[in-house]
Amino acid sequence: MTQHTPPAAGQPVTTPILSVRDLSIDFHLRSHILHAVRDVSFDLHSGRTLCLVGESGSGKSVTARALLRLIDPQARVAGGTITLRDETGAELRLDGMAPNSREIRAVRGGRIGLIFQEPMSSLSPVRTIGTQIAEALLLHRRMTKPEAKAETVNLLRQVEIANPERMADRYTFEFSGGMRQRAMIAMALACDPDILIADEPTTALDVTTQAEIMDLIARLQRERGMAMLMITHDLGLVAEVADAVAVMRWGRIVEQGPVDQIFHAPHHPYTRRLLEATLKLDSSAKREAPRMDGTPLLSVRGLGKGFGAVNWRGRQTFAIKAVDQVNLDLWPGENLGIVGESGSGKTTLGRMLLRIIEPSTGSIRWQGDAAPAEVTIMNRPDLARYRSAVRLVFQDPYASLNPRMTVKQVIADPLVVAGGLKGAALDARIAELLELVGLDRSAMERYPHAFSGGQRQRIGIARALALNPRIIIADEATSALDVSIRAQVLDLLLDLQRRLDLSFIFIAHDISVVRYFCDRVAVMHRGRVVETGSADDICTRPREPYTQSLISAVPNPDPRNRRMLHRTRFRA
Repeated sequence: MTQHTPPAAGQPVTTPILSVRDLSIDFHLRSHILHAVRDVSFDLHSGRTLCLVGESGSGKSVTARALLRLIDPQARVAGGTITLRDETGAELRLDGMAPNSREIRAVRGGRIGLIFQEPMSSLSPVRTIGTQIAEALLLHRRMTKPEAKAETVNLLRQVEIANPERMADRYTFEFSGGMRQRAMIAMALACDPDILIADEPTTALDVTTQAEIMDLIARLQRERGMAMLMITHDLGLVAEVADAVAVMRWGRIVEQGPVDQIFHAPHHPYTRRLLEATLKLDSSAKREAPRMDGTPLLSVRGLGKGFGAVNWRGRQTFAIKAVDQVNLDLWPGENLGIVGESGSGKTTLGRMLLRIIEPSTGSIRWQGDAAPAEVTIMNRPDLARYRSAVRLVFQDPYASLNPRMTVKQVIADPLVVAGGLKGAALDARIAELLELVGLDRSAMERYPHAFSGGQRQRIGIARALALNPRIIIADEATSALDVSIRAQVLDLLLDLQRRLDLSFIFIAHDISVVRYFCDRVAVMHRGRVVETGSADDICTRPREPYTQSLISAVPNPDPRNRRMLHRTRFRA
């Protein structure tokens, strides 16, 4: 049965600018053929947004890239049609074009623009931003170099980059994450395309930057009348921006319809499961609040870290206070959230607590099991014992595990370094840790690439638990995971906390995760803690203007109440 995107309620029926019918894509691998996409159908309409949603591996990005014939060499379009129409109704079949033909190159960037997920890997590090944008203008719009340079500056101004004349001559590494994404948008819109494909355009961004980028894309879409295909696994963002939604699972579209229908009357069990996981994280996990009397497990006072540079004469040329006079307490059994925008000092603070980064000022008081100790002056043996009690779970489950080591070697590493178990006792301990995080002991001899993202994060958690810690510092530990996997990992951590008497410092920019998991929250801005309170108070009754702006930028998973449209802007 052919599926297509129905018009949203109140929208006139129009001829779609792009139609996909029964698209199937196979990957011809060495040992077998992988059916990555099967019988996918949808329409894109001018001025409207279709969101393609689903978990990692569902076929979203492969489907979108197939529209521009940008699929991998081992991939083949096994069936179906992709039809692009112009304003006169003339049709152009994209599915039959060769990937490197002149015809498809004219469509890429000309008729269809693409915003990639990770601008740092999509933009050249050795060419200026302006040169990269001008290249599309020279290729598709046949401009002279002076005309292309002037239009590049104009495009950077349209995407709200300050001082566009100067910034056009900067390199990628000189742009922040949000500015890189703006530059990618300028590049995608350089040739005034009819369709914009946005592949996870805000995944790596904090909530306020995400809101600004989506505001920008929405404004440019309205002004230009573009159709947009947005790929995402963030259902909160879908509720804020979509007109229609197509839900993908295992290469197929399992449900499709107007955004209100998908969120308020979903038919497919998989769609309901995704929504339940999203709504679950929009509330607080019910658990007994920790007692905050006696002595804190960890006490931070006046903690600061400055970074600077000196010139050849030995004089300091600039100084940045990455963390400035931070005071915090962590109580036994407590989950303390640290939130803020990128660059607010969250990760620097977390690494200072372990002295991976040495503090410039302040005190870190560790209660532990023996007498209280000052972490900032610990010698090497004492610091090693402290780091056994305070462990770190990293953000990226793909980058934090050595691909050349088996799971057994990964988890055994801290046990071997600590000079403890070996032989059969070591194997038994590793098996116990794997079972503790919900993995079978047979996983021991496999390598990280054989596991999904959620499973890899479980392996990272098992490694952190190897030395029986008292505190886990989780640095964006769930940000790289799909929403349903994220909920599973958070529930796993809460279960481990109950069983092992753990305390957590949870660093995140995802407010919904913090609200679900944490007892108290500290909000950081420009290196300082600007507000501290219970998770419920911070998320529903913030006092400080910065916190109010942060909370109001969080997408609301209800298309009938789009929070980002009325968000509070913070002006320092």
